[in-house]
Amino acid sequence: MALMDFIKKQFIDVIHWIEEGDGVLATRYPMQDFEIQYGAQLTVRESQMAVFVNEGKVADVFGPGLYTLTTQTLPLLTNLKNWDKLFESPFKSDVYFFSTRLQLDRKWGTPNPITIRDKDFGVVRMRAFGIYSYKLADPRKFHTEISGTRESYTADDLDGQLRGLAIAAMTDLFGQSSVPFIDMAANQQELGAALKAKMDEVFARYGLALDSFVVQNVSLPEELQKILDTKIGMNMIGDMGRYTQYQVANSIPLAAQNEGGMAGIGAGLGAGMSIGQTMAGAMAQAMQPVAAQAAAVAPTMAPATGNADEVIATLEKLHGLVAKGVLSQAEFDAKKAELLGKLG
Repeated sequence: MALMDFIKKQFIDVIHWIEEGDGVLATRYPMQDFEIQYGAQLTVRESQMAVFVNEGKVADVFGPGLYTLTTQTLPLLTNLKNWDKLFESPFKSDVYFFSTRLQLDRKWGTPNPITIRDKDFGVVRMRAFGIYSYKLADPRKFHTEISGTRESYTADDLDGQLRGLAIAAMTDLFGQSSVPFIDMAANQQELGAALKAKMDEVFARYGLALDSFVVQNVSLPEELQKILDTKIGMNMIGDMGRYTQYQVANSIPLAAQNEGGMAGIGAGLGAGMSIGQTMAGAMAQAMQPVAAQAAAVAPTMAPATGNADEVIATLEKLHGLVAKGVLSQAEFDAKKAELLGKLG
């Protein structure tokens, strides 16, 4: 009977793993009731590592290569099982394969705004998101701390934990830093580098190596962003008086071409009583050279005599000044009455 049981046993003489799909970090080789044949071949491909685990204890770790499994190539397992150096019977051991290639385009972000103290805005809530990449560097530590005896462990299984670590590191970094939000948003590459340096040690604790950490966006909630936009706009305007004068000067030629003339400037530029007073002063300054021009031109157009042709020619020129906005309609009517009176 014992002989028949021995014959029925199935032995494994080739151990290897081919990854199917992306994101698998660790997988257990399907052993079931199989036993590993002494002298079996173990193939570990590039971007892989293999670990032998005996009764819950990590024994031998293999990097990329082709191995013949003997007591010489399995020194730790041999020691755990108290094998004699000449013992060549089949044996049982759990075998785990680990993927060591880069896990790319892993996304992180703040599901809810985090609260920080900003030197410019006081206490604010901000959001951030980006991508990171990492790889498994220490399978012994990863097996002990993370994957354990699970049949398979994927990057998706780990994402939630790593995102939480990223957000915690960001909150801590902002809390320790006096860098204003504006500077953070303008230097996202430096911010990502600072966060990576802070998280390297955390990843290493789990047997992982953080390859890159990128901050793609830093923003405020919508209501705070509107306040920031207003502040930026005010800073861009600078001296309100000079800005208003500039607007008035640009509006005069446009107003002269439209019906209503100069009266349309106030309606076009009015933005409240407080700004209106400033505009009125600026308009007065802007209109001084225009009034001076009209005062200088009008006397030169007065006819020397009461000749009807000269009076008509003068009126046509004055009407042209009205069309250009240099003279008002009232001023034109007064001058017209004066000239026609001379003809009488």
